[in-house]
Amino acid sequence: MRIYSPDEQALQALRGSNIELLLDVPRDKLQSLTDAGEATNWVNSNVLAYSDVNIKYISVGNEIRPDYAEAQYIIPAMQNIQNAISAANLQGQIKVSTAIDTTLLDQNSYPPSNGKFTDSAVSYIQPIVNFLVSNGAPLLANVYPYFAYVGDKTNIPLEYALFTQQATNDAGYRNLFDAMLDSIYASLEKIGAPNLEIVVSESGWPSEGEDSGASAENAGAYYQNLIDHAKNNGTPMRPNGPIETYLFAMFDENQKTGAETERHFGLFRPDKSPKYQVNFN
Repeated sequence: MRIYSPDEQALQALRGSNIELLLDVPRDKLQSLTDAGEATNWVNSNVLAYSDVNIKYISVGNEIRPDYAEAQYIIPAMQNIQNAISAANLQGQIKVSTAIDTTLLDQNSYPPSNGKFTDSAVSYIQPIVNFLVSNGAPLLANVYPYFAYVGDKTNIPLEYALFTQQATNDAGYRNLFDAMLDSIYASLEKIGAPNLEIVVSESGWPSEGEDSGASAENAGAYYQNLIDHAKNNGTPMRPNGPIETYLFAMFDENQKTGAETERHFGLFRPDKSPKYQVNFN
């Protein structure tokens, strides 16, 4: 499970459940955590106070891009959180990372072996990657075939995005998810991190919205096919699966601003009724 801030009710509910948790440091807290004392306080309040919650990862920021004001705070905040985790002797249990999106990749990252970070992203991502490698932590990446498909329907068939394409394409890929993930792996190789693992920290498909691809039928198919694929397979570049993946999202965010699709990524409606019969077994 992933929560995007240390919500007290959610953390209380998770006590003793043994559900592995990815806990985010929200964007508005990043600057304060460049102070080591504040980072220690944050860990004390949100990690040590919930010693019976199975926290697996801490994501210091979500989709912070190189041109964001907060980009300068990511590495010092990660280091301070790591130091506080290590001081509590939890470095073997909790890994500190950050979640990126695929806008950091060059637009010519196809076929996936051509994947590389943009020139502006390299100076931002390199110290992050160095930190992750030295601490044995994975990179968190949000991977959305839906947005790639909507952005280029001319070249991306719907079946390729939904895992329902039967044959491999000219690059040797049967689905867009693997191609996007391998583009990130290729990008990491090019900056000297060929063995860094990626955890897919978000992936999903909307059930409603402005675009014809946003439908309950497509969303239900995407989630089920993603579960089946990630459980049993790796990617062509990293064939030894499974692929650790977080579905976005548990509930529709019916009060979210922006595009209509943004309010319809949930497996459940706001009244907690399920939209799809998804089988994890």
